[in-house]
Amino acid sequence: MKKVITLFAAVLLLMHVAAAEPQGKEKVKPIELTKTSFLEKVFNYEENPQAWKYNGDKPAIVDFYATWCGPCRITSPILKNLAAEYGEEIYVYKIDVDKEPELARMFGVQSIPMFLFIPMNEKPQVAMGALPKESFVEAIETFLLKKEEKKAL
Repeated sequence: MKKVITLFAAVLLLMHVAAAEPQGKEKVKPIELTKTSFLEKVFNYEENPQAWKYNGDKPAIVDFYATWCGPCRITSPILKNLAAEYGEEIYVYKIDVDKEPELARMFGVQSIPMFLFIPMNEKPQVAMGALPKESFVEAIETFLLKKEEKKAL
């Protein structure tokens, strides 16, 4: 009986260790924005509607999406992965156009998904449709982070 209890305790301990998240860098996830948080973190268009002024401290991607949108569901895990991969260097924001119609109108969202790529000191650029991960990585590396393009040998 003592061996059974010891074996059971060892199995429980192993299961606990296997299920634990690795220590170190926490997983960064996309940040859901409301109008209020958008005005604070990204761009206060009510205060200054004529000139773009990004409020963030690092570049960002804003994903305009809807829960019912098939292409949005395709890009969602890609953005989640990119948020974890580039979390120290960029923000990944998400705006549900059904919950935040004013933000969708403000940016002229007519087709989703729509992505707003926001560098630190330039005007943002827009991309529409379900982009592959490679397109996001290229935009992050060259437009948002201004890393040199890799030259083919």
